[in-house]
Amino acid sequence: MTEIEAAVEEVELDEARVEAIREAVDARDRDRIRDLVEPLHAADIADVLEQIDPAERRAFLQLYEGEIDGDLLSEIDESIREEIIEALPAEVVAEAVRDLDTDDVVDILEDLEAPAQGRILQALDIADRVAVEQAMAYPEGSAGRLMQREVVVAPEHWTVGEAIDHLRAAEYLPDQFYHVILVDPRMKPQGYVTLGRILSALRTKPLRDLTEDSFRTVEATEEESEVAYIFNQYHLISCPVTDADGRLVGVITIDDAMNVLDEEHEEDMLRLAGVGEEASVLDGPLATVRQRLPWLVINLFTASLSAFVISRFEATITAIVALAALMPIVASTGGIAGTQSLAVAVRALATRDLTSANARRVVLRELSAGALNGMALAAILGLAGGLIFADPWIGAVLAMAMIVNQIVAALGGVLVPLTLERMGLDPALASGTFVTTLTDVMGFLAFLGLATLVLL
Repeated sequence: MTEIEAAVEEVELDEARVEAIREAVDARDRDRIRDLVEPLHAADIADVLEQIDPAERRAFLQLYEGEIDGDLLSEIDESIREEIIEALPAEVVAEAVRDLDTDDVVDILEDLEAPAQGRILQALDIADRVAVEQAMAYPEGSAGRLMQREVVVAPEHWTVGEAIDHLRAAEYLPDQFYHVILVDPRMKPQGYVTLGRILSALRTKPLRDLTEDSFRTVEATEEESEVAYIFNQYHLISCPVTDADGRLVGVITIDDAMNVLDEEHEEDMLRLAGVGEEASVLDGPLATVRQRLPWLVINLFTASLSAFVISRFEATITAIVALAALMPIVASTGGIAGTQSLAVAVRALATRDLTSANARRVVLRELSAGALNGMALAAILGLAGGLIFADPWIGAVLAMAMIVNQIVAALGGVLVPLTLERMGLDPALASGTFVTTLTDVMGFLAFLGLATLVLL
């Protein structure tokens, strides 16, 4: 047994197993590929496909004799999902998607081009195809796209015994469901009951006496970010979805809501970094350039503001060359402080912990924190600058500039995203550029301005 094979025996998926799979693909060893891959979860197989290069992926899909199921298609990163679907035989794709709930099929279709969408829709049964097409008719990013049409319902006047008998006699039930939704004769949700309460109650108990206080509904056109907030805020497990008339059309479960929260968090991080909300390490060079270059160009123009400020103090820098060495210290510490404040503020806006009701208190807190951080850094850098350059006035200028820039950074980190949100703009999308420009410009202005006043 080789070292790689020995390591593979100890864990399910690590670098050794991935490397062993790649070696088996290169050797066209179908049996070895099957032995290495079969024990893995669908999410792990998806990770393998994402870690190997395109040529190896195509070879793997040709050689792998295991089942390519719907769970695997759902787990694959959207940036390579279409490539994999096109590489698979039509009958394999058809069999895989038939096993999925409608919400999972919709999630796959959203990221595909029209031809690939058509292949999957044609593979579905008529009833499932209609349900998926109806869901796709809702706006992108809405609850209608997020919901699954497979719902377990019961008339609101039923007893526990009637509900249990109905569930046992049903020809089909969703693979996973948490509530039985109670509806009136017009199919409007009136409440829901957990399976646990149904199983623990007497058969004669009316279902309406077991309903949960957490019951809420969302309209199909509601934004999915609002749905995720409701789940997180009220600790929901599932939530019925209604049409404009209040009739039940589907249900959203906690796994889908948490996926939205994860995606929102990931998008915020990518937007703050200025790389686009759909950026992935699996993207090609051209796609990466398209995502990043526009923000680099914008930063190029904003950086020119800092250069303009510096150019106004050319005489000061020429007279005291040491200032040129100290300028990056002021700018970089301000930039880091601004990013820290910005990250907290953007996340608080997303989770609604930062609102107009507490904005004043948060701004004052950031102001106080910035001042305290500035004084702490001023004490360190002021003393060091004075000793290194043998001039206490240089240290004093450095200390004062540090206090000013830390306050500006802290305030900018919270005020910029708040202002953008009030203007109806995404605070995660443009805040980073504005805050960085603000801290750089004010840092240079404060440092060089004070140096001009004090040292010359």
